[in-house]
Parts: sequence; C-alpha cells; structure tokens
Amino acid sequence: MRLPRSRRMRGLAAALTAGLIGILTLSGTALTTSASPSAGQQAASGQPASKPTIVLVHGAFADSSGWNAVAGRLLDAGYPVLAFSNPLRGPLADGAYLRDFLTTIEGPVVLVGHSYGGAVITNAATGNPNVKALVYVAAYAPAEGESVAAANTLGGGHTEVTDHLVLRPFPGAAEGDADAYIDPAHFHRLFAQDLSRDTARFMAASQRPGALASLVTPSGPPAWKTIPSWYLVANQDRIIPPEAERAMAARAGSTTIEITSSHVAMMSHPAVVLRLIQAAAKG
Repeated sequence: MRLPRSRRMRGLAAALTAGLIGILTLSGTALTTSASPSAGQQAASGQPASKPTIVLVHGAFADSSGWNAVAGRLLDAGYPVLAFSNPLRGPLADGAYLRDFLTTIEGPVVLVGHSYGGAVITNAATGNPNVKALVYVAAYAPAEGESVAAANTLGGGHTEVTDHLVLRPFPGAAEGDADAYIDPAHFHRLFAQDLSRDTARFMAASQRPGALASLVTPSGPPAWKTIPSWYLVANQDRIIPPEAERAMAARAGSTTIEITSSHVAMMSHPAVVLRLIQAAAKG
C-alpha cells in the first residue's frame, strides 16, 4: 500500500534525523529536544493543531521578513505560522512550488499573499481541499490567462514601477528575461512611503528580485473561484494601483477592507492585517 505523501515525508525526515543523531552521538555532540513543541513546530512536523496553519507568502522586491510583525502577533495568538520563501520565477512555477510545500502540512490552511504573492496563492490553492481561505494583502488575484502586468490595468489605474526597474542577468534566463529590482533611488517613494527612510533604505538594499517574465506570464485557474477570500485594499499603493485592487477584490467576491496605506500594509498596519487574517481563519 502506498503511504500518503505527508507520511512518507515524515518517515524520510525521521530516518534522516536518526542518522544525524547517530553521527552527532559518535562525535560526542549532545542534542536537546523540547518536551512540548510550539504550535509552529507542530505545523512544521505535520502534527495536527487546533487552529489552521497560516502560510504567509511574500511578493517580489521583498522577502519573508516583511511578515515579521504580523507573524509574531499570529504566533502569540496561538496560530501555527509558516513564512514561505517565494522563488519569484513566475506564477505557475511558483504556484507549483507552493502546492508541493502545502502537501507537508496536515489540517486546514489559510494562505496569505502580499503583492505578487497573491498570484502565487491564486495558483497554488486550486483544487486543494485543505486551503480554507485566501487572504490578499494589497495583492494580485489574477483571473485565468491574466498576467500581473494586465491586472495592473484593471479599473483604469496606473503604476510607474516598471519605469524604475534595474535589470540584472541570471543563469538560464530565456532570451529577454532578467531579474528585476526596484531602483533604490525610487524604492521608498514607490514601495514603502509610510515607513521610515532608514527602514526603506535597508529594504531596497536587501530586496529579492523577481524574474521579469513573471510580469507577463498568464496565470492558471484561480483558486478564488472556489475558496472564500478576504482582501485588503491599500489606497495609497504605488505598486499595484488601488483601482486594480478594488477590481480584483470585487471580481473574486472577497470580503474587502480598505485602509490608507502604502504597498506594505503588513509592515505599516500589522494589527489591521492580523485582524483580517483572523477573520478569514474563523470564517
């Protein structure tokens, strides 16, 4: 009989851990374990938890550290939390990566996407019965066949971020493709105008690039057609036009809130984002 993938993965992890313990024991190194794992540890090990696992997905020009303030509050509230490292190669490829990642989590899941991360959760959750809610935080919620670039035009808005990109090559890139960064000279004004300049300066220096092709790759069948969704519109967003955010939220039938915020609402308004995620988790 073929074991479920999550059980096979736990078996493999157990075997690797046993081997590591043996190696460390032989070398005289001691290991210590916690008698009562935290909720986050339970989620990582595949053990069931009383609350849904919250999976946080960052977007382009950012990384998982952008979720720190929200993740800390969720952990304090007893939620298992995992911050997914988004490859930023394209919505279909990244969606497939996240889809495989989700097979290692038992029990209900709430997926939360920021910016381009919304396109990733839109593709990853389709057909997954464990995903109970989608939360879009100033994020893309594309329709089937729609690219991120096309979604920016919804509602008649405009973004100038594509006018301020720095392109750098990466190995294996198709002709015309490259890694895209926001020009640091424009990062604070476009990405995070309601954070301090010092914070934005470090974010600009440490930003993770997204493949240029990810902007024009058509999205797959959207999970929001079958999974309830919640949406935060940031009405001072200079990356995704607020008009486009409103249009995507309405199209998805999302429970929607709107706040005065830059693109990084999870950093400038973490308490508001926390409440939205909790509403989705309870809903």
